[in-house]
Amino acid sequence: MSGAPPVLDILLEIFSWVGFSGFALLLAVAVVIWAADGTWLPAEALVDHDEGATVVRWFDADGDANSATVHAADAAHLAGLDTTPIWYRHGWQGRMRLTRRPPGLRPVLLTAGGLLALGAVSVIASVVLYFSQA
Repeated sequence: MSGAPPVLDILLEIFSWVGFSGFALLLAVAVVIWAADGTWLPAEALVDHDEGATVVRWFDADGDANSATVHAADAAHLAGLDTTPIWYRHGWQGRMRLTRRPPGLRPVLLTAGGLLALGAVSVIASVVLYFSQA
């Protein structure tokens, strides 16, 4: 009887389970991150470079003036700019960021996609291996 060694079958089975269950777990984590992030609204902000600190000022949806001092990484991104689009936290003062979604969401979704691909490739390889033994 010719065919694939049982070790290969076992590895493909393990990889398929790890891939699909890891995908489901990380997808649940992504939903929790997204839901816990809250509501962020877009605004056009003025960028002030005051005494070594970069301050961003904007008007929110209620017409209130807001400002926030940005971190060093964001300050480097805003160097030389007078205005920039931002996202501010609805109902909070002084909370802003330069991206719409939380920064940690993208790596979680990319890893979940990789695990889904691992599970799909493992199942496909297992089916091909099964029919090639006949």
